[in-house]
Amino acid sequence: MVFSRRTTLKGLAAISGSLVGSWLVSGRNSAAVALGGTQPSIGQPAPSFALPSNTGEGEIALSDYLGQWVVVYFYPKDFTPGCTLEARRFQQDLPKYQRKRTQILGISADDTESHSEFCDSEGLKFPLLADVDGAVSKAYGSWLGYASLRHTYIVDPQGTLRAIFTGVNPNVHSKEVLAKLEELQANT
Repeated sequence: MVFSRRTTLKGLAAISGSLVGSWLVSGRNSAAVALGGTQPSIGQPAPSFALPSNTGEGEIALSDYLGQWVVVYFYPKDFTPGCTLEARRFQQDLPKYQRKRTQILGISADDTESHSEFCDSEGLKFPLLADVDGAVSKAYGSWLGYASLRHTYIVDPQGTLRAIFTGVNPNVHSKEVLAKLEELQANT
């Protein structure tokens, strides 16, 4: 059976529409569904994790940052165009995050050696964590078979999930996260 490009695009649009529709209908207290799986619930404790880091300091755990805000962003692969752009934007805005007492943590299935090379190449000054088996990505509904999806989560100082971003545009994403972080911090 042969499918035309138009038929394939219509099929993808229908799937996307159904995922968006289920997210809109799901309500605030029930788990939303996005490409990659069921998202953790806003207002609930963020899924905990401890993963190896490129920093040379062993594992980094989400609980290491209790008492401050955390931006946990998942991305597909080191050195790819979109992931590089997204990381550069987070690095460019790092002083703004630091003024907001917020830690950035990047997570992908790449190993710590790849993360170290990526950070050195791009001048990144925030940790990248190696989720080589995808377990943490799965817990956050951000896994697509062999790679993490481009999803971001904001966690408050008590470890509670406060915001979820799916369908991320790497070019403007850091600005979107900063705006949401400002809104959340103003309301607490």
